Amino acid sequence: MSHSAKIAWDDTVLPFQLDASDIRGRVARLDGVLEQVLAQHDYPPMIEGLIAEMALLTAMIGQSMKPRWKLSLQVRGDGPIRHIATDYYSAEKDGEPARIRAYASFDRETIDLKAVPASQFGKGYFALMIDQGPDMAPYQGVTPISGGSLAKSAEVYFAQSEQLPTRFSLTFGQSQVPGEAAHWRAGGIMLQQMPKASPSVSGEGGSGEDGLLDATDLLTEDESENWTRANALLDTVEDIELIGPSVTPTDLLVRLFHEEQPRVYDAQPVKFGCTCSEDRVRQSLSIYSAKDIATMTTDEGTVTADCQFCGAHYVFDPTTLGFEAKENGA
Repeated sequence: MSHSAKIAWDDTVLPFQLDASDIRGRVARLDGVLEQVLAQHDYPPMIEGLIAEMALLTAMIGQSMKPRWKLSLQVRGDGPIRHIATDYYSAEKDGEPARIRAYASFDRETIDLKAVPASQFGKGYFALMIDQGPDMAPYQGVTPISGGSLAKSAEVYFAQSEQLPTRFSLTFGQSQVPGEAAHWRAGGIMLQQMPKASPSVSGEGGSGEDGLLDATDLLTEDESENWTRANALLDTVEDIELIGPSVTPTDLLVRLFHEEQPRVYDAQPVKFGCTCSEDRVRQSLSIYSAKDIATMTTDEGTVTADCQFCGAHYVFDPTTLGFEAKENGA
């Protein structure tokens, strides 16, 4: 593949539909956006890998969001890795890139960097939140961390909370090109059964871990046959095909699913983007009294704040903060 072709498909999400199976999906490739997300922090490779996985999931799930919606994924646990969060901001207009940001919180003293990464969350939950704008109540769904990976937890989330059979096949890691520095790349495919008007699920629990619903619990006999066939085809994909850059997403879909009649739609570009600003931080501090602000004031007589996503550092005069501010901070 030429260098220009490689660039054309990097940092994009390509939606598609398998007409013969009534299944929809997305192919994602992340490259530069991961480098920018990870450049904001000094994370060990385990954490960088989990953020790469989470960002890939976020990009594929977020692609279906309407303009100006915000999708947030969070995993919280009681283990050494306490929190991983990602935000996806849908494009303002068609053709514009969506924006992704991410960060992790973990205990450097107790984390076991040689363990299975997902095991370091301990017990906790996987959460998906959608903010549709100021005139709409936000949506939130929560399911337990399950299956030994973030991708499996996401599959459980869709089966349990959305009753949508969903499958992710992901790969991510540091790519080394001769003459260039190593950098992170990630690629994946998401499959999802097209939703029924009114899915019916037994109240007796599911066949998954701890009685949670599994994709197979949600399918009719005909759907199960289509789902099993599409998943068997996806099982033949190789990591190098997912991550690229030698195979384009369109060629990959034909290679995997040509008998399923794949139909592709417009690709969604994504980039790193943070929405923090001095005004937003000031607004978040507006709920505090002057007494509260005083407890946040440093010995140098300022109030400081750091963005967890992009590392931006803000310094304020305490008299301009809180609902008892004596001066305008503009």
